[in-house]
Amino acid sequence: MKRTLYLKFVLAYFIFAFFGFIVVATFTSSMTLEHMKRERADSLYKEALLIADSYAADLYNSEITLESVWRQIEAIGTFLDASIWIVNPSGLIVLDSSSPLEIENPTTIPNFSPTITGNSFYTTGNFFGMFDEEMISAFAPITSKYKVKGYVVIHASVDDLQSSCNSLLNISYITLVILFLLSLIILLFFTEMVYLPLRKITHATEQYAIGNFRYEFQVDSEDEIGYLAASLAYMASEVAKSEDNQKRLVANISHDFRSPLTSMRGYLEAMLDGTIPPEMHEKYIRVVLNETDRLTKLTNSLLTLNNLTTKGMILDRSNFDINQVIKNTAMSFEGTCREKLISIELVLTGDQMFVNADMVKIQQVLYNLVDNAIKFSHKNSSIKIETVEKSNKLLVSVKDNGIGIPKDSIRLIWNRFYKTDLSRGKDKKGTGLGLSITKEIIQSHNENVNVISTEGVGTEFIFTLEKAGDKLEDM
Repeated sequence: MKRTLYLKFVLAYFIFAFFGFIVVATFTSSMTLEHMKRERADSLYKEALLIADSYAADLYNSEITLESVWRQIEAIGTFLDASIWIVNPSGLIVLDSSSPLEIENPTTIPNFSPTITGNSFYTTGNFFGMFDEEMISAFAPITSKYKVKGYVVIHASVDDLQSSCNSLLNISYITLVILFLLSLIILLFFTEMVYLPLRKITHATEQYAIGNFRYEFQVDSEDEIGYLAASLAYMASEVAKSEDNQKRLVANISHDFRSPLTSMRGYLEAMLDGTIPPEMHEKYIRVVLNETDRLTKLTNSLLTLNNLTTKGMILDRSNFDINQVIKNTAMSFEGTCREKLISIELVLTGDQMFVNADMVKIQQVLYNLVDNAIKFSHKNSSIKIETVEKSNKLLVSVKDNGIGIPKDSIRLIWNRFYKTDLSRGKDKKGTGLGLSITKEIIQSHNENVNVISTEGVGTEFIFTLEKAGDKLEDM
């Protein structure tokens, strides 16, 4: 982020503050003043109507003297802080509350026209040049016997309204300052609760990007940011574990390839320089061939495992007789079993038992498990392969009476290249990948594989398959 996000928020805050004051100082001020003008004009107009209907009407009906009317409007004008005029239709000012009563030399308004207000009941300005400042002038006609005899005009200074408006705006300014101070507190809260944790997360991602997956950081938050930080830390730990596993994998592969290659090179060089006499060449050529077989098996296992884990498992499911597949697998080990004096006992459910799975891959699973059982079985022992129905599942068991697996190694046997200390002496040609491949295949079928083992007694592997119908589709 390089502080840009925080700077954007700060900049946005000050821009908001600046334009907030501009709006209050211009638009709000103008709207407030206009509103006060309308309120003031409405009040003046109501008073003008009252005067026109009472004192002024009585004056034109000769029911009251001019002097009495003047005294009344003078008092009202003082109360309203305004000037009250009675004007005849030609523009002659009959009475002025703010000036002494002049009967002999009355003032005439130049170019007077009652239409100055238009469709409104008031107007603003200097009222035909009669004032040096802006005034609000409210009109009310004086009628007698259905005829307009004159007008009551009340004038009030706009400057007084401006002062009142400024007082109100001062309150608005103070309120606005308080709001901005509160928003500043929110900004500081945002900095503490959002920005700083994001900075920690950003720095952590930078460390992870350069390969430092051991970098630790702490975000004490129970919201989405805290969840993001925890997820990121968990991801880094998993990547670190994956990296460690990869390093161990490379080390194991290097070791498993280097050992037979070193052995083969040693034997071949010994045959070339005469250390091994010609009459013994055949023996050691067979040793070299065995090492070649071991390398081939290791390469094929690596390719199989890579295809399972990187490309995803592509299953070619079909219904097939698992009993026949087990029989065929057992027959393929007949020669090996004869050499080690090991027998394979088949305890199968029914003559035929159909399952729905990838037949080729299940064959590989059975081959791996039986091969593993033979490797770690004693001479003159037996291996038992059994199938058991359970609901819509079929359980397949491969059990031996061999050396067993140490208790602390059982959870590790599924790891790639893993070999127990007990197995290393017997598993001369093993790759440590067979059980990893087995687990990947069974899990790809959404099934389970488990192991039960006692050191010095034997081991039993059990996996499940989905049962199918009673007819064979594709073998």
